[in-house]
Amino acid sequence: MIGRLIPYSSYRSSGISWVGDIPVHWSVVPNRAVFIEVDDKEHPNEQMLSVTIADGIVRQSVLLKDSTKKDASKLDKSAYKLVAPGDIAYNKMRAWQGAIGMSNHRGIVSPAYVVQRPRGEIVSQYFHYLLRTPEFAAEAQRWSYGIASDMWSLRPEHFKMIYCCLPPLDEQIAIVQYIDYMNMHIYEYMSAQKRLISVLKEERQAIINEAVTRGLDPSVQFKPSGVEWVGNVPEYWEVRRLSTIARLRVSNVDKHSKEGEASVRLCNYVDVYKNGYITSTMSFMTATASMDEIERFRLNKDDVLITKDSESWQDIGVPAWVAESADDLLSGYHLAILRPNKEILGAYLALACETKAIAHQFSVMANGVTRYGLARSDIGSVRIPLPPILEQRAIVSYIAEATSKIDAAITRARRQIELLQEYRTRLIADVVTGKLDVRDAVAQLSEDDDEVGLIDDDLAREALNPVVHDADLSGIV
Repeated sequence: MIGRLIPYSSYRSSGISWVGDIPVHWSVVPNRAVFIEVDDKEHPNEQMLSVTIADGIVRQSVLLKDSTKKDASKLDKSAYKLVAPGDIAYNKMRAWQGAIGMSNHRGIVSPAYVVQRPRGEIVSQYFHYLLRTPEFAAEAQRWSYGIASDMWSLRPEHFKMIYCCLPPLDEQIAIVQYIDYMNMHIYEYMSAQKRLISVLKEERQAIINEAVTRGLDPSVQFKPSGVEWVGNVPEYWEVRRLSTIARLRVSNVDKHSKEGEASVRLCNYVDVYKNGYITSTMSFMTATASMDEIERFRLNKDDVLITKDSESWQDIGVPAWVAESADDLLSGYHLAILRPNKEILGAYLALACETKAIAHQFSVMANGVTRYGLARSDIGSVRIPLPPILEQRAIVSYIAEATSKIDAAITRARRQIELLQEYRTRLIADVVTGKLDVRDAVAQLSEDDDEVGLIDDDLAREALNPVVHDADLSGIV
């Protein structure tokens, strides 16, 4: 591995608040000196590209692959803008959220996007990294205009007025080489952590599937459940419709702020999907709600929340058990509340909804085209294996003990991924603004070729080839 980075030997003020101090030999230039807006239309047969917050510019075919999202572009694409490899494009309405980046592809983008072409001896990939930092996003927000945040727009005439730092060409290349190298190592480690999480989840689900559908006593006699996906269950168990053992409430409370309503916290889709349990001390979005909504959708201890609609049928019916409640904590939109009766424990019901037997019932009943959803009657018709209440308690305790180490390992792996993402973001920001000097590290890297090419990934390989433009910067102010 390459050595630790150190700062440059001498700095000066850049005069730009979002950049701060820069190495003394770096320049400060307005974007109009670096880019020229291009509005090249009438290329309707080119491939569609999308500008994303997560990854910058990607081919739309890749974005839509394995997704329920549909191509929302117009049939007549004559007004769409051509993007060439090395161009920078951004979504006017989302630049302040990070929807900006360099294209590795030739294609077309929506007329609502802005295409900027480097006009000097520039490494486009350097600006890809610089313009995707949180610091630039904040600057883009400062220059964006609109009535509300979802209408803020970074207009081309304002983009060209933003000042950026500009290293010499050889340092732009070195910076890109260093970031690409580090990205590959970080990507490899994160991929390993994600594979570990996948394996651990499968192991966890196997334990839950066995306990919830077969019980804990291997000597018992079994009977057909009458449900194809459940299979055989212990002969003294019942198999009940969900509507007979839990009350169902489908929430329609969305985030809003209305005068005269009470302040509340909303448990939303992400809280359920990511955690699997809900406590009153978790961080929730805030909103307001009427007294009727508070009464109907307040969460009680031992409730179970499930996702009732999603862009993917695989994400339908994902459960979370309410371990703690609070008077101001409500179920948000896209969720349904299952309130167990005395015959079933909420913790057991949540575990049952995690099994493949129940998850499959939810998924096959989900309807939709671009978004899948469950009707109230569909949720109520799901069949649940139901042991006696004492055995439910024993199963919940057994699963908690059997999966505790697995859950801890999953938590550690997720935290490792979060830390790596935070480290990568901070590292890139420090390198592209000159807070750390990569020149010696890259010289080291060039002497150790076996450190390169660790990942077999087309997009990663494309990112290793910076695009250099050859025009002259002289005379541009």
